[in-house]
Order: sequence, then structure tokens, then C-alpha cells
Amino acid sequence: MYSLYSVLLLLALIVSTPWWLLEMLRHGKYRTGLSERLGTVPDRLFHQVAVNTIWIHAVSVGEVLAISRVLEELHAQLPGWRIVVSTTTDTGQKLARERFGENNVFYVPLDLPFAVRAYLQALRPKLLVLAESEFWPNLLHFARLSGASVAVVNARVSDRSLPGYLRIRKLLRRVMQNVQLFLAQSEEDAHRLVQVGAPAERVHVSGNLKFEVKLPAKCELVSRFFTALEQEEIGPVLLAGSTLEGEEAMLLETFRQVVSRYPGALLVLAPRHPERFEPVASLLASSDVRYQRSQWDGLKPIAGGIFLLDSIGELASLYEFADLAFIGGSLVPRGGHNVLEAAQFGRPILVGPYTQNFREIIEVFRKADALCVVTPQSLTSTVLHLLEHDNEREALGRRAAAMMRSQQGATERTVNALLALLPESGPVTAELSGERRA
Repeated sequence: MYSLYSVLLLLALIVSTPWWLLEMLRHGKYRTGLSERLGTVPDRLFHQVAVNTIWIHAVSVGEVLAISRVLEELHAQLPGWRIVVSTTTDTGQKLARERFGENNVFYVPLDLPFAVRAYLQALRPKLLVLAESEFWPNLLHFARLSGASVAVVNARVSDRSLPGYLRIRKLLRRVMQNVQLFLAQSEEDAHRLVQVGAPAERVHVSGNLKFEVKLPAKCELVSRFFTALEQEEIGPVLLAGSTLEGEEAMLLETFRQVVSRYPGALLVLAPRHPERFEPVASLLASSDVRYQRSQWDGLKPIAGGIFLLDSIGELASLYEFADLAFIGGSLVPRGGHNVLEAAQFGRPILVGPYTQNFREIIEVFRKADALCVVTPQSLTSTVLHLLEHDNEREALGRRAAAMMRSQQGATERTVNALLALLPESGPVTAELSGERRA
């Protein structure tokens, strides 16, 4: 099975090479770290020698944030162990290097035998940890052959992924035999994992690590924002994070209505993908609204305009200043993005109707009346209503913060379960809630 899969994957990569090259030329994507993806282990990984190593794979920014506290706790409980982190995306790589050190971070290799084995031979991990729903057959297979324990943490099976997984569950069942422990975000995810082939006795519910994301460190941009808020008559502040194509135009129209009533209003607009920074800047340049980009020196006034956040890693910190936070990818049918970065600051949250990528989190918040769902038609009226009713808006934010506090505990359960997989490790010291048996 693995040989056939490897041949088919290699053929698919060869056939799709023109597309990959086009993406590299148009957007610069995938160019960075190409040699690492092809199995060349970077020299920086050899700068620290450790007998015991844990390899954690986090696809992108969201997964890096989710595993950050787990990694810190593992470091605290395993002095002398080395923990390395791989990512798939450039944005995830940048954040991981900032948080965990460049010498401990690399791009995950393509799931081809020669590339995967190169890293396993170089790192010799005792434990491989995959975040969320990364089921790469060769990586899992060769990791187990190397003697490493394998765990999937914060595991989820999205609405979009489930039909595809079900179609190949006979094959997926064999792949999942290589995983000793699945820690699911919710009971629904645990049920779906068993449906698609995970051994039921290895599936547990540990909770969602994203509820325990640490508050971001203060950055220079935050300091400039704080100063501007004190010196200018800025307000209200609307923040639209992780927006996708089609949403910026709607938000721009809403902001025109807001600024006509509140001359000092500010919209912070943060497109999800770096390759969209320039198209969004062009949209703003053709509008009648004044805007400023992230190269802002803090001196030019920003009240009454739009701030285009075209930099990486600063969005989470700016939610602190929002009077209203809209989470993008949800007004268009793309499944939405994570609301928790706004909720941890107790910000009132708006999302569109398309939130299936974070269905469990959204459902928890909706049941607690801790966010507001809008449509393209109701976006402007809802924003204006909440801005005119301070008590209602502030209560929405307080419920969001309370919901965050009520979901704590996933980090402790995850760390204890991972420690139990390590050589000469004792039993789990904290119970895993909602153990799944079939």
C-alpha cells in the first residue's frame, strides 16, 4: 500500500509541477524552504545535540498557537529534552521561529519515503506529535518503524474533510493503526475519528487547545496604536481579521456608513493571506476612504480611516483595541476562521453564516450568546446597532471572555497524555474527559 501511495503521490507532484512553479512566480509561495520540503535537513537542526527529541508538526499559524502552551509545559517537565517544530506554511514557519527559536523549526518534508526518512534519521524522535488532522501515511508509517511513539492532538475532522475520509476509510484505517493516541477536540470529533478508521480504544476527548492560547506578546505596532488612541480622538475601532476575497468590499461599504456617524472611527482590515495585501490596497486606493498601511510610523493620523494590516503576526495583539471584531472567511462560503484570539480579550465578536471550519467553537459561543451571526445584508445594520448600544455590545464581549475561561484544561490533559507515551514515563496523572470506547 505504501509503495503504491508513494508512486501516486510522486506522479501527482510531477503532473502538478507547472502549477507549483506558477504559484512560486506569482506569489512567492512554496519557494522558501523548498530544499527542506524535499528532504534536505538544514544544518541549524544540528546546532543542539539532544539524546531525547520530540517532533511536533503544526501546519500553520493556528496550529502553532494551539501547541505553544503544550510545548512550554513539555519543556518544563522534560528538562534536557529537545522539542522541534515543523510547519507547512510560510506564515506558520515565521511564527514558530519567533516563538521556539530558528534552530528548532523547519518545514515539514513532503510525504515521500526518502524525504521523511531523512528527518527521522537526523532527529531520531522518541515522540511524533501531529496537530489537528494531519494523517500523512509515510510520515506515520516510518515514524512507527523508527520506534517513535505517535500522537495526534487537538484532533478534528471537519465537515469538509469527513466525506473524503469516509470514501477512503479502508485505507485510512491502516494508516491510523500507526497512531497510538488521538486526543480529540470534542465528542463529535471523537465519533468522526472512529468513523474514518481510528481504533476506538485509542481515541479520547481532551478539549480544544485553542481555548488556551496565551495572550500575544506586545509588539511595537501595539505601542504605536496605544499612543495614537490616547492622542487622537479615535473611536469606535472596528477590527476585521483574516478577511478573504469578497469580504473587504462589504466591510468597506459598512465602514462608510459608520464613519458618516462617527467621524473618528477606525477600521483595522487584516487580509488572511499575504498575497492579497496588494489587491486589497488597490481596492482601498480606488475608494474615497483614507487608509494607512502597516509601515505606519505612528505620526500620521489614522482616525476616520482604514488601517490595512499587511504584516504577519500582529493581528492577535490588535484585537485588544477593538470595540467590535469581525472574523473573516465567514461572509463568503469558506468556512470561517478562529474567533478565540478576539474572545481572549473579551471583545464583542461578529461572524458570518459560513463557520463550519470551527463548528464546535462557534456552537459553544452561540449557545452562550457570546457572538453575533450576521449576513451580508445585515452586516451594516448590526454593526451600527451595537455601536449605538454600549451595554449590549459590552455584555457580548463579557460573555465571550467568560466562555474562554469555562473551557480551560485541555493543555494539562494533553501534556499528561503525551508524557505517558514517552519511555520510562509514569501513568497519566490527570483523567482524560469523555473517553471514547466502541
